[in-house]
Amino acid sequence: MIEKTYLKTKPKCKVKFSLPADAIGDASKVSVVGDFNNWDAEANPLKKQKTGLFASTLNLEVDHTYQFRYVADNVHWLNDDMADAYVPSPVSHDNNGVLNL
Repeated sequence: MIEKTYLKTKPKCKVKFSLPADAIGDASKVSVVGDFNNWDAEANPLKKQKTGLFASTLNLEVDHTYQFRYVADNVHWLNDDMADAYVPSPVSHDNNGVLNL
């Protein structure tokens, strides 16, 4: 799930990336990775919320397009059903989610 909140005082958008627990399965850690954090699985881990969702919120520059995915246990790659679009990954046969801000 993706929630976008555009900030009125800065050219930024607060983006909340989240996944339900059943999408994560038995994974011990899940992160959102993308070109906004050099695909670093340690940079933005999802944390369990009171609602049961696992989420991470980032402030990203507006007027940009970002590619992203979720990675579970540094092995399993997941896409977000609410991505704005999908493009072929340059490193695998999978697609990356696209976030337009």
